[in-house]
Amino acid sequence: MKKSLIAIALASTFLAGCGTSDINNKQDETQVSAATSTKAELGSFGVDLAARNEAVKPGDDFFMYASGTWYDNYIMPADKTRYGAFTGLAERSEKQVKEIIDDIASRSDLNAEEQLIADFYQSYMDTETINKLGITPIQPILNQIAAIKSTDDLTKVFGHAWLTGATSPISGGMWFNRLDPNQYEMSIGASGLGLPDRSYYLEDSDRFINIRSAYVEHIAAMLTFAGVKDTKAKAEAILVLETKIAQGQWPREKRRNRDLTLNQVKRTDIAKQYPGFNWDLFFNETGYQVPQLNITQPEPIKAMIELVNQESLNVWQDYLTFHTISNNSELLSEDINAENFAFYGKTLKGQEEPRPRWKRAVAEMSGTQSLGFAIGKVYVARYFPESSKAQMAELVENLRTALGQRIDGLDWMGDETKVNAHAKLAAFTPKIGYPDVWQEFDGLTMTKTDLVSNVHDLRQFFKAESVAKELKKTDRNRWGMTPQRVNAYYNSSFNEIVFPAAILQPPFFDPNADPAVNYGGIGAVIGHEMGHGFDDQGSKSDANGIQRNWWTDADRKAFDAKADQLAAQYSKYEPIPDNFVNGRNSLGENIGDVGGLSMAYHAYKLSLNGKEAPVIDGVTGDQRFFLAWAQVWKEKRTEQSMLNQLRGGTHAPGRYRAQAPRNHDAWYKAFDVKPGDELYLAEDERVRIW
Repeated sequence: MKKSLIAIALASTFLAGCGTSDINNKQDETQVSAATSTKAELGSFGVDLAARNEAVKPGDDFFMYASGTWYDNYIMPADKTRYGAFTGLAERSEKQVKEIIDDIASRSDLNAEEQLIADFYQSYMDTETINKLGITPIQPILNQIAAIKSTDDLTKVFGHAWLTGATSPISGGMWFNRLDPNQYEMSIGASGLGLPDRSYYLEDSDRFINIRSAYVEHIAAMLTFAGVKDTKAKAEAILVLETKIAQGQWPREKRRNRDLTLNQVKRTDIAKQYPGFNWDLFFNETGYQVPQLNITQPEPIKAMIELVNQESLNVWQDYLTFHTISNNSELLSEDINAENFAFYGKTLKGQEEPRPRWKRAVAEMSGTQSLGFAIGKVYVARYFPESSKAQMAELVENLRTALGQRIDGLDWMGDETKVNAHAKLAAFTPKIGYPDVWQEFDGLTMTKTDLVSNVHDLRQFFKAESVAKELKKTDRNRWGMTPQRVNAYYNSSFNEIVFPAAILQPPFFDPNADPAVNYGGIGAVIGHEMGHGFDDQGSKSDANGIQRNWWTDADRKAFDAKADQLAAQYSKYEPIPDNFVNGRNSLGENIGDVGGLSMAYHAYKLSLNGKEAPVIDGVTGDQRFFLAWAQVWKEKRTEQSMLNQLRGGTHAPGRYRAQAPRNHDAWYKAFDVKPGDELYLAEDERVRIW
């Protein structure tokens, strides 16, 4: 389902994805409990060999070889649209967070942060009160929309969409100044769509025509909850408006290009460069005073301004009414949420049933702009051993050493660029497990009976905190993910790689697993995040996080040629007939995967100190390394979810991420891959960047 805009974003490039093993369609009990034994959680050494389908040749489909038995037997639960390693760990984290909340709710001697957690959770779970209230909690917002009489009134509503859950074609949030990461600036971009990507509006295949038809029916149904009349005609007009918004926006692959999205302008000059919009009124509603702006999509912003001035105010009112109801639907009565789920869950994602309410509550509470760090503090104390942090820190340094050696050995990069590459590598800042400085919640209160007010109060709280910091030096202690989040990210402005506690578990990391498995799992994840600093876009920032060209022209040309080759390779994958992986849009992630594997394999070999790895259960060290990687990316999806990923995501689906080893010579030797095998690439076709 859609989520409302959060004004402050702090992470730039995420690992993301999902896949795991569970032939019996039940969460493995060994994965629900904390690791307390000296035995690997998965199999005898850290890989689930039972998940393999050995009837499949590794060189034909490494995903199905590594995970095919699991894939063929796994039955997708009705409340899921995909399931895999990320999902399995996320469910473990959810259960652990639920235990934390239940423990807190059962006590009376609560401190201030615990009281916030208890009160918010009770307000979310009180469906009796929520159902009685119906749409009334957002009625003041709908009244303001209904009272719009002018373009200025409309602009004002756009300006505080961050608070109300409305949607705006022009959005703004605080980010870091790409030319001076010690400063904040406001990033302004084009937004405003209700479907996952502009292609859903612009393509005329039967698939997308049917989705748009269902979308119109859904819009009409949602407007009915607000007492709107003539809903079908108004829904059709909203689709026409959103189609114009989509036509004005850049494709996703173009929005990735940091050279095109760096367009700084002083706040005092924006009205001259982008006239026709009341920027002062818009900024006053956001609350920010920061003088530096960056327009990420210049032409689309001009197109959005034209739409604001040309389209009927009545259509904009209906558009805002629909999106306000839709974006707040999970906070409203069950009939409203059920209608929203019917489209955004079932039609768009193929999800048969909503997730249990307690899981939705945990998700709502666990974000960085909610109570996630208050919960995370307890989560870390209960479930994250310091020994894991120490082992992870050692792995990071091993990967740093490996990448340094690989940079030295590059035949396509000259010495001058290598000096800058080494400087950037040396400056990488790892953050592991949890923040050194925890988020404080001083002055915040929650109510047990008003969920919408609680969410709005949290948004106000974090916005006020952001406004208080906007003119100060950027806060490098801040995390863009909470510790209980199963993911990782790279932030180019701070040149930092961040690994929350929850991902440091099997199958990614197991202190009792064979080293090959940890290097193929979390080691390659570390390499992936390091690789983002050297992917097609991250490589445009230097050791200090400043966007500038630190390459010689010849070296950049050589790099771009390799990147183009990788983009073409992934663009051949066709998960759904006539719907291919967008190799250009997913290029940064694919460079991260292919490069991360190279770094991790190099580090694994260094760890052996010249010795041969033992054969365990008939599996060699190299085989264990690549199997660990492939099983990290095992996943099962609904077709609708796959389409969303292809059109709206930046990552290739897990099935194709598992095939990344086809670019590595050692994989061919480990699994005896020969010419004629489906995945076989001639040596000059294998992409070797880092």
